[in-house]
Amino acid sequence: MKTLFNILAAFIAFTNIAVAQVKWSVDPAHTNARFEVKHLGIAFVDGQFKTLEGNVESATATDFNNAKINFSIDVNSIDTRVEMRDNHLKSDDFFSAAKFPTMKLANATLKGNDGKYILTGDLTIRDVTKKVTFNVVQNNGIITDPWGKTRAGFTATTSINRFDYGINYADKLPTGVFAVAPEVQITINVEVVKN
Repeated sequence: MKTLFNILAAFIAFTNIAVAQVKWSVDPAHTNARFEVKHLGIAFVDGQFKTLEGNVESATATDFNNAKINFSIDVNSIDTRVEMRDNHLKSDDFFSAAKFPTMKLANATLKGNDGKYILTGDLTIRDVTKKVTFNVVQNNGIITDPWGKTRAGFTATTSINRFDYGINYADKLPTGVFAVAPEVQITINVEVVKN
């Protein structure tokens, strides 16, 4: 009976270790969510969202394969360096920020190794949620900063069609070229700190 109890206790301890998660928080001071879209068919306009938060759960402190990620962005923090354009982007023509103040990436999982990953999750913009896939590169492994905190950095890239998310502003030039292209390039530079 004692042997059975010891085996059961060892199994429970092993199971708890196997499902333990290492929690990381996004460092907003060293993270940015950037976008770039073609304007008038001849140039690009870029911008960023300045307020964001997120968390990561990895199986260990050294391996991000199968890590779970959630991320949210304050739409009202959009910054393209032109106030009139920022206000237009917050309007119903684009993000409708008054009704939908937050963009979210939820239920996202990181898959890969050797610092190269694919991130797949549910991206919600306005009231539309769709699966999106990012290519992700881990930047220079995991480090201990000068203050003793464990950090890791990643760069994630993807492109989306804004029409898929109900961002339907569709002014065209007489030539038929969109004033603002449908395809939007997204780059997210993330630094996470182990909790």
